Amino acid sequence: MYNLVMKDLKLGINPLFFIMPVVLGALMLVPGWLYFIVILYFCWITVPNMFGQFRSQNDLMFTTMMPVTKNDMVKARVLVIVILELLHMVAAMIFGAIHLRLYPDPTYYFFGPYLGFWGLCFVMLAIFNVIFIPMYYKTAYKYGGATFAGVAGAMLFAGIAQWIGIQSSFVSDVFNGSGAHNMALQTSILIAGIVIFIALTMIAYRMAVKRFLKVEIQ
Repeated sequence: MYNLVMKDLKLGINPLFFIMPVVLGALMLVPGWLYFIVILYFCWITVPNMFGQFRSQNDLMFTTMMPVTKNDMVKARVLVIVILELLHMVAAMIFGAIHLRLYPDPTYYFFGPYLGFWGLCFVMLAIFNVIFIPMYYKTAYKYGGATFAGVAGAMLFAGIAQWIGIQSSFVSDVFNGSGAHNMALQTSILIAGIVIFIALTMIAYRMAVKRFLKVEIQ
């Protein structure tokens, strides 16, 4: 499986997608922006281009010629997705920390880049994964519909979460007010988001394996 992951990282993915997390992460320096968008760029740009590249390279047929199981093929691809997601998250979090240094006393209308917000971002990516990955592995070839559905789910979550953050004074206080400086609270939200991300991604992986085992590769 390690070789499959390295195959994707070294041969299957355009090096540009390893630079994009840093470039897009710098958008966290824009004051008062809707920061969910920074992470959503992964879903909007990286995923469709990456899977389009896999298809143009006939990666599925090439991989099936290797001495690997379908289980390993799915596991490796899910790991690659997670690695890229984490690159986007880590880069955005670093720039978010710089943002807080540059603007020590900001007023946010949308969620600010505090730890709790990153917990929400992990949940958003988890929703994308649990929709996109199983749908894609119905065929392991067609990615358009799966990408659209995954993006729709992630954007719906982000939109609802942000709307609640604006409408509810309690939620606003937790993420942008006094709660934003409560490290125990913020860390708890972040950890909860990470746990949800891991759980839903594991569910997505198991569902994808079951579906991929039924796919006849020609």
